Amino acid sequence: MEKLFLSYNQIHQTVKEIAGQIEADGYTFDHMIAIGTGGFIPARMLKTYINRPIIAVGMAYYDLDDNKMDAPVVTQWLDDPINQIKGRRILLVDEVDDTRSTIGFCLERLLRHDPLEIAVAVLHDKDKPKSREIPVQVKRYYRGLKIEDRWICYPWDAQDIWEQDKQAVWADPPTDS
Repeated sequence: MEKLFLSYNQIHQTVKEIAGQIEADGYTFDHMIAIGTGGFIPARMLKTYINRPIIAVGMAYYDLDDNKMDAPVVTQWLDDPINQIKGRRILLVDEVDDTRSTIGFCLERLLRHDPLEIAVAVLHDKDKPKSREIPVQVKRYYRGLKIEDRWICYPWDAQDIWEQDKQAVWADPPTDS
């Protein structure tokens, strides 16, 4: 599969654009829930623009040898869902909406705790069939970029960040500050 290499600067720009979408939409939320491990860094970057607390949940869809598992596995969940989710507005953050297995699984679990509203924010939405639909209760979906189905090499996964940056080429670098 063809690879797409991204730099931290590209990710930061994408997060800034997502923050702009959320603010333009008028969505105010109580907590961000970052799906780990991919959603941790985008959630923290988003906090720079929209200062809300981050709650981390751990989901694994690949084993330690990068083999895809049959279903997502919960590795860490909420400490106090009644106080953290019930009656609150939530923004679920992840890096990529690939097959939607992880996001869909997490949304189903979060909806059990009766949030007032829940929205999704992803850096990248792969243009391909998904294994799950976004539940009808989720009315807001923010994406940085819709991209073709390629393997995304995120900078936080790079062993050599300088090589990562060399391979991360901007299609159209931003011209504004």
